[in-house]
Amino acid sequence: MEQYCMYLRKSRADREAEQRGEMETLSRHEAALLALAARNHHPITKIYREVVSGETIAARPCMQELLSEVEAGIWTGVYVMEVERLARGDTIDQGVVSRAFRLSSTLIITPIKTYHPDNEFDEEYFEFGLFMSRREYATIKRRLQRGRDASVREGKYIGNRTPYGYYREKIPHDKGFRLVPDPDQADVVRNIYKWYCNGIPADGVSPTTFGMAKIRDRLNGLGIPAATGGPWTISSVSGILQNPVYTGKIRHNYRPAEKSLSGGVITVRRPRNGSGDLYDGLHEAIISQESFDMVQDFMKNRKLPSIPYKKKMANPLSGIVRCSVCGKVMIRRPYQSGRQCTLMCQTAHCATVASDLDDVEREILNGLAEWLKDYKLQWNIPDSADSSPAVSMLQTQLVQKRKEEERLQSQLDNTYDLLEQGIYTKDVFLTRNKMVVEKLEDVHISINSLEKEIVLEQKRLQAKIDVIPKVENILDVYWTLPDAKSKNDLLKSVLDKVIYTKSGRNGPHRKVHYTFALDLYPRLPKSP
Repeated sequence: MEQYCMYLRKSRADREAEQRGEMETLSRHEAALLALAARNHHPITKIYREVVSGETIAARPCMQELLSEVEAGIWTGVYVMEVERLARGDTIDQGVVSRAFRLSSTLIITPIKTYHPDNEFDEEYFEFGLFMSRREYATIKRRLQRGRDASVREGKYIGNRTPYGYYREKIPHDKGFRLVPDPDQADVVRNIYKWYCNGIPADGVSPTTFGMAKIRDRLNGLGIPAATGGPWTISSVSGILQNPVYTGKIRHNYRPAEKSLSGGVITVRRPRNGSGDLYDGLHEAIISQESFDMVQDFMKNRKLPSIPYKKKMANPLSGIVRCSVCGKVMIRRPYQSGRQCTLMCQTAHCATVASDLDDVEREILNGLAEWLKDYKLQWNIPDSADSSPAVSMLQTQLVQKRKEEERLQSQLDNTYDLLEQGIYTKDVFLTRNKMVVEKLEDVHISINSLEKEIVLEQKRLQAKIDVIPKVENILDVYWTLPDAKSKNDLLKSVLDKVIYTKSGRNGPHRKVHYTFALDLYPRLPKSP
């Protein structure tokens, strides 16, 4: 049975057109392609709507799903407004798209032309279209970058996030934006610089020791929200103290994107590039250049000596235990006095109380032993994954949905027959056709969901079989392992996380009575 789908994606020109008030792009393209499919008597059983902007296939989840189904030979043809909508990235991505359609003999149907991958001339035409699309994309990127560079040199603000202390304003009778001081936030910025340089007149507070942590506490104590709307952190205070935008400058190329290829996957890093490129901005300065330079000198002199990084892991619970109050990963705290290490929350002034690391580690192992005991009692593990009642029930539902799919497909075929016989007018045909196609699409979504649930349930059952010997092995060998890294790897193989709760401190005579609670989350497949 022939099956056709539709792939919709917005281009940059489409977004610019929508900003000018033109019709929503995806709806317009969908209507045009549905009409084309109706003329071709091709039932559209699935529609992919790509709403994210991504340069590569890795950044476009709908495209990834479409390509996997094309490679599996599910689709007879794919409707798309232009071949350029499929891939505008580099030659590797375009080669992946071209190969998937060619090997599966899947048609690419556009309002202008239908591409037959088995036809060498169509194949050349298709690849030439992708080549021209890539050139056009590179040209657009160069033009946009030149425009951004020119705007920065003119003093305009091009960032997506407005720095704290300012709001963004459209420049009258010109393109672009400029920064305008926010009266309330600008006073906060001035106070941050004043406090860092001079301190706050208060008993017991020395101006030379008033650092970022105390500024953070002061702002949070006054109930002033940070730029994110939440509490202030040391990094948010540091970001304000090091940002030259408050002196009337525009900072550009401060964190340029650096792409690298690792394991066939493109990763993007944005390392800091010193102070970047500075230009005179169109906005009013909040801080004088002298105050800014003074802060930079203070920060340089206050920097602590760097401590050599120890590559050897010392915390066997690293990345596993989380605080129940703030959700942050808890860290190991060593003591120079010889006292044994504790496990503490890294959030300043968090209400969670620390405990000895050895005690937490021992209780996690005890908790795993108790959990395993209950786990064995609760689960009646079948001989094979396929014999589960849950799998049988899902497979029964899948059979019913496939019967419903056949019935709807028959109805869809009848709409074309009734149109050809003159019983349906064009408007009635489009209405009925769209109704049946929408029902078919819902059925296909249900079928895909059921198939995924069946696979997941089978994996879950297999995990029930595998997890018992794995946990038993951990309980047997854990205390014999030579280092923290080995213990950490073993715990992470069976635990997603552990939630730690402790609100009160142990008294000096109650050391053996642990007042903390642990919630263990075993590593099992999650529900769909």
